[in-house]
Amino acid sequence: MATFFGEVLSVYSRAVEEDEDELDENEEDEQIRRELEEKRAVHLHWSPEITELLKAGNKLQCSSFILAVGNNAASFLSAYVLASANWDAVGRALAWNERSRSGTGQSSEESACVFYRHKDDPSVLICQAICHIAEDQLFQWTEKVFDCLPSRELTVTVLSDCTVADYKTADYLCSSSAPFLRSLHSSAFSHQPVCQSLEQPNIITGLPAAVLNHCQVHRIAAVVYQCYSDVTGPDSVTVESFKPVLTKLGRSIQVDSSPSTDVLLKLIRSTEIQSNLYI
Repeated sequence: MATFFGEVLSVYSRAVEEDEDELDENEEDEQIRRELEEKRAVHLHWSPEITELLKAGNKLQCSSFILAVGNNAASFLSAYVLASANWDAVGRALAWNERSRSGTGQSSEESACVFYRHKDDPSVLICQAICHIAEDQLFQWTEKVFDCLPSRELTVTVLSDCTVADYKTADYLCSSSAPFLRSLHSSAFSHQPVCQSLEQPNIITGLPAAVLNHCQVHRIAAVVYQCYSDVTGPDSVTVESFKPVLTKLGRSIQVDSSPSTDVLLKLIRSTEIQSNLYI
């Protein structure tokens, strides 16, 4: 470019420079996005026996899948079902997110969703999901787990707990009425639930909703029992509110209808130790 006095100046095209910078930024952003997606991926780790079974193109021999979501629901299964020595841990589901570090290789059961199979009846599979599953991981978790299970002649039971503040009703809800159970089931579920149905406009969210939606789409018999409690943390009264479900679970597995108080207190205290920020 020449100036008014005839001096020739070398100039660069700012448009080209900006395009190159933008291209570099897009590639960097894409790489970060891919790394984050890989980090947030749900990973299933099964026992060697089940791994070989799945590699051969087969599915787990499962006719009853029981999923417990939340500390109280998981504690209920630990006290009333898993307390016996008839269960083997056969797998784990790891999912890293902002509220759960289970994808970092931690080995504690509190950091993952642990799967148990009955020794005498391998068709019964239990999963305790204590760790948080983020919203963008729900579909992935559900698809990967149910891809290992047969869809025919499968019954799914989901136990979940949440705060009573999420329960919507036109009537006054006194504190003495909590905790209480509500149910929601898929159209393929033909049995009678142990409690009344969840009233509109209430909804279920999170992993229970993702599992129920999957079962509805694939015509799998499924029921969700949601416990509404006025206690946000682990509570023995909330744990015992799931007891009506034992009448359904007892048909396929052996349950302990009256576990000792020491067992319940041990489960509650072990969870409270991890959340003692204000003690």
